[in-house]
Amino acid sequence: MKTKETYQFAQMPKDYSGLCRMFLPRPIHDSVGYDHTVEIADVFAGFEYQMTDDQNDYFDLLCDLIEKRDRESTKSSKLRALDLLKHLAHEHSLSGADFSRILGKTTSLGPMILRGERKLTANHAVCLGKYFGLRPDVFLS
Repeated sequence: MKTKETYQFAQMPKDYSGLCRMFLPRPIHDSVGYDHTVEIADVFAGFEYQMTDDQNDYFDLLCDLIEKRDRESTKSSKLRALDLLKHLAHEHSLSGADFSRILGKTTSLGPMILRGERKLTANHAVCLGKYFGLRPDVFLS
């Protein structure tokens, strides 16, 4: 399979059968299938208003497959909200005070949440979801 840099929207087939000849969408069973599906979907992202009807249908199918796999992965990992928050803190080099700023609250709230002394509220989940580009409900497990 070609690398992501090789594919460009302007060069993608306009018809559904041509798109399927290039990359046949299938249920995603592993990380390789996931990566390939995301790679192709990324080519279309941002071009929604320039796509043909066939390209829109194809892109929607890829997104549905990716979302289904993401839901399955989230269920199987049973990642608790606090564990997710700690992971995100590590990945983005964020401190407890940074979380307080994200939440728009006092500087002590973020560290207290990370220590497990305070629970996340629905409003906190919305703020974190917007900041990290995730659905708020992932922070409420």
